[in-house]
Amino acid sequence: VNLVLSPRTTREVGRTGALSPDGVSRPFDAAANGFVRGEACGAVVLKRLEDALGDRDRVHAVIDGSAINQDGHSATFTAPNGDSQARLIGSLLARIGLTGADIGYHEAHGTGTQLGDPVEMRAVTTALRTGGGVLHVGSVKANLGHTESAAGVMGLVKAVLCLENRVIPPQARFETLNPRIDLTGTGVVIPTRALPWGPEAGGRASVCSYGMSGTNAYAVLSAAPAPEPVPGPVPGFTISART
Repeated sequence: VNLVLSPRTTREVGRTGALSPDGVSRPFDAAANGFVRGEACGAVVLKRLEDALGDRDRVHAVIDGSAINQDGHSATFTAPNGDSQARLIGSLLARIGLTGADIGYHEAHGTGTQLGDPVEMRAVTTALRTGGGVLHVGSVKANLGHTESAAGVMGLVKAVLCLENRVIPPQARFETLNPRIDLTGTGVVIPTRALPWGPEAGGRASVCSYGMSGTNAYAVLSAAPAPEPVPGPVPGFTISART
């Protein structure tokens, strides 16, 4: 949950120079000039897959693995460490036996800052483009703003919806690629229209979320397995009434 309840925190964040002066978040775009603070509430119910299937729950997606690390010393409080971000992604993929080719959609942190976006995209191309193929990258912050403590779960929910619907959504507020971002020959695409998620584009989604203090988090998701058919007819339902 993230609520903006006091102007003091906005003033303090504004002192870092990270807020957009025109109130628009534009991840990856040449016109990106900072982020907008947003409010959000997100909740997920986590359950072991075998238990969920045994209980015939509706499974939206499967978390194949997650990992965190820390930037350590950096030049400034707001300066991200791309090497640390790339190591985090690579270490998790190696641990769960996947490569970048298995990822078809990546939900980036994508704050929409001139410093953060190029650093993050270099980490993405370094760690996720080891297996070839097309990788679509987006950030929900263009739709919702930076929801801070809720930003990670917002990205997770978006990635789950992409997996469930097999659709790559267009990146909002994206027109021209930031000139500091070089995607030449990487296979990374910022989608400008809704695209069907075909079988050639990897079967999994991944999500990154980063903290201003240098904490990095990464998760890999796969689609929910097809439910087993219910044997035989449903015998009926018990209901209660006044009489």
